Amino acid sequence: MIKHFSLSLLLVVGLAAPVYSAPVKTENITDLSNVDKSDPFGLVRVVADRLFRRIAREQEQIQLDPEVLRGVVAEQLAPTINHKFAAAKVLGPYYRQTTKEQREEFYEAFRSYLIATYAGILTLYKDQQVIFEPSTPVTGKRVQVKVRVLDEGRPDIPISFVLRKNKQGEWAAYDMVAQGISVLNSKTQELQGLIRQQGIESVTQFLLEKAAKPIVTKDLG
Repeated sequence: MIKHFSLSLLLVVGLAAPVYSAPVKTENITDLSNVDKSDPFGLVRVVADRLFRRIAREQEQIQLDPEVLRGVVAEQLAPTINHKFAAAKVLGPYYRQTTKEQREEFYEAFRSYLIATYAGILTLYKDQQVIFEPSTPVTGKRVQVKVRVLDEGRPDIPISFVLRKNKQGEWAAYDMVAQGISVLNSKTQELQGLIRQQGIESVTQFLLEKAAKPIVTKDLG
């Protein structure tokens, strides 16, 4: 079950992996300043392309030192994730029981934890291919971008990226659903239980300790 969930999360966090048979393009794929965040469907496609082209470009360094992926995720993926909104959802009923300072520390710890988690899972990257479902009309502040992961010899895996629009009209992802499982809901159930038992400061420290562990290459076996 753990291995299966890890693979699903790999495919989710990757935002979609194109096949790299063509030469790597020469534009600055580390620069997200020119990415259009007003279109959630286009945002997912562009971030996916740049993330995986960079991983392909730096694969030699990554093989020598998986910690390189921490920087890649921080630069290529983290800026398009609304970690504060996701962390606030995790706090749920405990949000109003905490101070602003406690929440800010929790948000940053949650961000570091996400970056480390995604970096570790991305060591599993094996050129999986993803088909994007057609764009749909967007109404409201929430949208799901649906894709299908092509896993050779197995049924396609349906995945949805859940994005939210902020007051500036920019979209950012805050949840991912793989095979009907919400990553945010799973983390909420786990961390809310710990907050209830140990308090937010203890859980913040727990996340920081998890985030500080070295990135190591995973193996599905």
